[in-house]
Amino acid sequence: MKQRIRFIATALSPALVIAALICFGTPTASAEQFERVDQGERLQRLPADQKALAERMLAFIEAMDEKYFGRTEALNGGAQYEELERTTEYTHYKIKVTRGPVVEKLGRMLSEGQKTQPGRGDSTLIWGRFYSLDFHAKTPLVGMLHATIVMNFFEDGRGTTGGFLGVMPGTRVEQDIAGLKQVMDTHFAAYGKESELPLYRKLLCKGTDDTVEFFRRRPACVGASYYGPPIFRGDTAKSYEFIEKSFDLFVDAYVDTIEQRADDPFTDEDVAAYDVMRKRWLIDQLFSDPFASQLVPFEIWSLANVPPVIKF
Repeated sequence: MKQRIRFIATALSPALVIAALICFGTPTASAEQFERVDQGERLQRLPADQKALAERMLAFIEAMDEKYFGRTEALNGGAQYEELERTTEYTHYKIKVTRGPVVEKLGRMLSEGQKTQPGRGDSTLIWGRFYSLDFHAKTPLVGMLHATIVMNFFEDGRGTTGGFLGVMPGTRVEQDIAGLKQVMDTHFAAYGKESELPLYRKLLCKGTDDTVEFFRRRPACVGASYYGPPIFRGDTAKSYEFIEKSFDLFVDAYVDTIEQRADDPFTDEDVAAYDVMRKRWLIDQLFSDPFASQLVPFEIWSLANVPPVIKF
């Protein structure tokens, strides 16, 4: 089976990729209907400290939507939106997308946890949120941004946090890559965590144990992946604060590069490198990323994060 998948992904013909999507089980639309749980009731079930932290995340999500859809609208000279909601057994999804001449596509995924997902332990989920922004600049001089933040609370009292901040470049503009690296270097140093940054960059570059390396995305190793040990062991609030701040800092710096490079000249080689990166992202989502390839329905993740144009 693995050899057949490898052949399909390496061949990269559209028909074969579609066949792989059908044959190897990426979730698709189902006739089964699932009821959305009462998230307000879930919030009230949390202990006071966790409830305050959950409310902080909800406010942060609202602020990030307003800020980055606002910045995108300003760069594009206006905005129209596509929105999609869907409830599955495990998650309620809210997708929002805008497209334009400078930011070719910005996709947001907001996921409300319904119940503990398979492979995520035996504890019963009370409250959970996953939030992601995926930017695709029109200029090939600025790579794709994938930024996520997640927090979950369980009946046994545990809280977990995570996230991913990475740019997938086509052409590497070293000045811009160095600027993004400095943002994260400074953030980790401000919390006295600079000695741990190599671990989170290793997770960014190599992924976790359940990713498939052969098909994986190729990020510039200047951000961080928080899908690993907590930044502050035993302190969910402090870990969340750290991830929240780095999310805004990194995304803000990335959008600055779009603004700065929007009118810069580029070559056919730059376009070709961009096309390779974009195709690589699709292959990652089909065959490597454990959430996209196993848990999130295709119509959800494809609208939220796949590049607007992929060339074969």
